Order: sequence, then structure tokens, then C-alpha cells
Amino acid sequence: MVTVSRTTVAIVGGGPAGVVLGLLLARAGIRVRVVEKHDDFNRDFRGDTVHASTIRLLDELGLGDRFRAIPQSRLDDFSLPMPDGSRLLLGDFSRLDPPYDHVAMVPQWDLLDMLVSAARQEPSFEISMGQAASALIVENGVVAGVHLHPYRGDGEHEELRADVVVACDGRDSVLRAAAGLRPKQFPVPFDTWWFRLPKEPSDAETALVPAFDGTDVLLSFPRRDYHQVAYFAPKGSDAALRARGVEDFRARVARLRPSFADRVSAIGSMDDVHVLDVRMDRLRRWWRPGFLCIGDAAHAMSPAGGVGINLAVQDAVATAAILAPAIVGGVRGRALNRTLAAVERRRTPPAVLVQGAQRALHRIVFERAFAGKLQDGPPLLPVLLAKYVPPASGVYARGIAFGPLPEHAPAWARRGS
Repeated sequence: MVTVSRTTVAIVGGGPAGVVLGLLLARAGIRVRVVEKHDDFNRDFRGDTVHASTIRLLDELGLGDRFRAIPQSRLDDFSLPMPDGSRLLLGDFSRLDPPYDHVAMVPQWDLLDMLVSAARQEPSFEISMGQAASALIVENGVVAGVHLHPYRGDGEHEELRADVVVACDGRDSVLRAAAGLRPKQFPVPFDTWWFRLPKEPSDAETALVPAFDGTDVLLSFPRRDYHQVAYFAPKGSDAALRARGVEDFRARVARLRPSFADRVSAIGSMDDVHVLDVRMDRLRRWWRPGFLCIGDAAHAMSPAGGVGINLAVQDAVATAAILAPAIVGGVRGRALNRTLAAVERRRTPPAVLVQGAQRALHRIVFERAFAGKLQDGPPLLPVLLAKYVPPASGVYARGIAFGPLPEHAPAWARRGS
């Protein structure tokens, strides 16, 4: 049996981009339904960095107090290790105006729960958990909705009809493929292995400092109750890494970060180490009539810089600011297509700039590290700028914290705290 339902905007994917877009459109009075395939948001090793651009957006939406009430930790600067054991302060967030002078580390499920709670206060907002999209409904060349089915188990299939379908279903987007949109792939030299280590009361680290040893690279993010750790190795290394076993992996971690040597036993087996097949791609065209991709569905980002979530959120804000007035004004047909194209035009340049910066970082840091060329220290240019041009650390910090073309909440979406 198939049920048929109707909304104005169907958003597939309940990550940060999808939920923020749903919240903003609902605040414009537009009927919107977010569809998330999982039953909840509780999944480990999702992107958990909330940058200053997103924190400012939450303040503009009147959600700043709720956000700051979530248990979180903060990153105050980004440094590089030097051969003499010192640190080179590369990105100094203290040069930014408070309260947007840090990067917050917040479990993504807590952030999403908060956003959904706020969105549910809007009568035109709806969210469906445990439902997956299987195909698009296309009529006369125009996307008119999406086919849904239970993600796990049996149940009724549904035809969800909508004026616009927005794909926020990530870098493996089912709907992007169904729409016939193919991203351009960019080479990435590494994969990432994520794991957790216990945090001791004496661990007061609030800086982001990578560690290099030989061809090994490690980066740890201080969380409120634990360290979230990323190990980087050349792409395709997963089978060999696991074949060497957990003792070898523990020894690598302890060698890279001696302060972790007393706790690497928390890695019980290689099952506790989760590999991310890192990809980078970007759509040349983000839309077709009645359909739009944003976030990772439009541009999968490298984890370098941790900006993926925040770029996706900025996509959502721009989409709402452009799309909502058109829908409220009764725009349909070709005029609505021009609105979808306007989102692509606005958000393609920042995606291109960020991916260009990430590709440069891949070349000058990761490729050099895997070739064993970082033993004598980081590349000369950032060292000279950070040491002798003090404003450079503020420029680096602003680039990380806000990125190119940060968006502001539309006036109609703002609320008091």
C-alpha cells in the first residue's frame, strides 16, 4: 500500500543543513517536512565542530542561550609543532571579537536535537524519522516529490509530493544520483581513522595541534569528557593498518602523542577505530527543475579544517533567504527554477574557495608528511607569516572561524533569546 501526502518543501536528510533549512523555512510560514532515515541522531564520529559563523547564526535565531547550555568544549587556537618542541601559533582566535572568538566542540546529536526542538515550535514544520528516500517523482521533466520507505523493517511506502525537493542527504546522496547530477571528483591523498581516548582532569588543552612522526599524522580534538582523535594515513591503507593489529596502532598513537601513552589501552581492538573514506567532490550544477542539492550532496569536503558542517549550514541559510520569499510570493515554474539557480550561483564560490584551500593543505602538509618531509618543521611561508606578520594569525583564525561568504539569518527568521 502507498500513501500520498503533500508539503511545500521536502528536505531529505536530517543533518545540520537539512534541519537548519527546515527551521528557517518554517519560520517563514512555509510548510516543510524534513525526512531522516535514522530513528535518532546518535551516531559517533560525525563532524562536531561548530565554528563562529554558525554560533553567530544561532544568536541571530534566538538560540544562542540554548546552544551555550549544551555541554561543550572549545578550541582557542590552531598551532603547528616545531622541531625544537615549541609551537607556532598559526590561528589565534583571541584576535576575533567575542563571543565569536573560538570554535565550539559540541556533539552533533545535541546540536540537532536543539534545532529540531526549536523547529517544532513552528506550526508548519514536520520531521519524519526512520524514513529513507528511494527515488524522485518526476512529471514532465519536473521533480514533483520523492518516494519514501521505512529505512528498517516493513511498513507503508509513501509518495511525498512537494513544490521543491532539497537533497541534504550527504556525500552519498541517493537523490543526487536519481536526479542525474554527477559531481566532479578531486584526488585526496589520505583517509582518516577516528577513535576516542579518555580525558584526564589535568588535560587542559584547548588548542588544535597536529602531531607528525615519520609518515604518521595525528590530530586530537579536546572534548568535554574525552579526546576525539584522528589518525591520517595514505588513502587505501585501511587493510594494511588493521592487519598490523591493535598493538601496533597503539604504539603509533603513543609515539605521535606521548601524553596519550598511559591511555592507549582504551583502544580495545581495531573495531574501536573507525575509518572514513575521505572524498572531495563538487557538482557543476546543483539543481534541476523542482530539485536542489546543498551541503555535502552538492560539495563533499575534506575533513581538513573541519569546515564541512559550517559550510553546509551557510548553504542552508542562503537557500532559505533566496527560496522563502519566492515561495511566499507565489513563484512557480521557470521563475522558481531561476531561484534554485540563484542558490547555486551564491554558494558555489565559497565551496570552490574552501576546496581550493583544502587541496593546497593536502599538498603542503599531508603529501609532504606521507613523504617524510615534515621532520624539519612546517612549510616556510606560514612560519614566516606567523612569526613576523602578527595580523596573519588573525587572518588565519578568521578564515577558519567564518570562512568565505558567511551568511546571516534573514530578518523574518530572527527571534529574541
